[in-house]
Amino acid sequence: MVQINFSLKEVNCKIVYYGPGLSGKTTNLEVVHQKAPGPSVGDLTSIATEGDRTLFFDFLPLNLGQVAGMKTKFQIYTVPGQVYYNSTRKLVLQGADGVVFVADSKRGKMDENIESLKNLGENLKEHGLDLSNTPIVLQYNKRDLPDVYSIEEMEQALNSWNAPYFEAVARDGHGVFPTLKRLAGLVLETLNENHAPRRSPSVVAPKGSVTTGEGSTAATAVATQPTRALNATATSSTGKSTTRVRTTVSAVRTSTHAPKVRTQTSGTRPTLITSPRRRKRQTGMWMGFIVASTAAATVLLHLAGIIKIWS
Repeated sequence: MVQINFSLKEVNCKIVYYGPGLSGKTTNLEVVHQKAPGPSVGDLTSIATEGDRTLFFDFLPLNLGQVAGMKTKFQIYTVPGQVYYNSTRKLVLQGADGVVFVADSKRGKMDENIESLKNLGENLKEHGLDLSNTPIVLQYNKRDLPDVYSIEEMEQALNSWNAPYFEAVARDGHGVFPTLKRLAGLVLETLNENHAPRRSPSVVAPKGSVTTGEGSTAATAVATQPTRALNATATSSTGKSTTRVRTTVSAVRTSTHAPKVRTQTSGTRPTLITSPRRRKRQTGMWMGFIVASTAAATVLLHLAGIIKIWS
């Protein structure tokens, strides 16, 4: 699960090294921690319980890009490979954004590889994930041994969904960083797809709202609901030429009784078209003003003796 630190402008992602026991998971972490630039890695921490050990550290690569303008920091974990530590593996796998599955290439270890991969799939499902839609990179380790499975055999037995894979000799550092870099790239691609801002689709004005003429084109935009950055595009054709009108309404907050605003591109000032209810109210105000003024003038003329209202 991605964690965002807004104060430091960092996006924290979690990567877990998974695989059977003694396949090279811990060696991968130790090589990354030793060879990565000092300022970009945190302390290598070991959580040891009775019979198992979990390692993790923070890694801040400088050349893998950003997510929404923020730096990306990877928290890298490894889990115990023995089957009877499944509860620990399940706990460490929780919230993982990507997984490196480290397989042992030595002959006779294929059953352990298959069992561990099956266990990974089961634990991912408990966290609502799946092998096919989770960023996963396979690493075929110990390729320097004399008796190893061929890549074709490893692929056929382990990689049914065509995930990226790398050959490695973890104790010599060969293939360690390419594996991590590929997985980090997959994680960033997934984050950008899921969290990048999407542009709202433009709203096309209906044909009835467009009035065309020889020298001007008008578009009418009516806002009846709160909206932000509403782009209305109207297109009209006048025989030989085509005129496009684009109006932008930003942060509009109106009610259903808002007046219609007609915007013209012919250089004239915009006019305000009021509703019948508003016109009726204005007419009543003027009539009341006229009647009151007439009555006041009549009373003043009577008091002055110019006219007589009653005898």
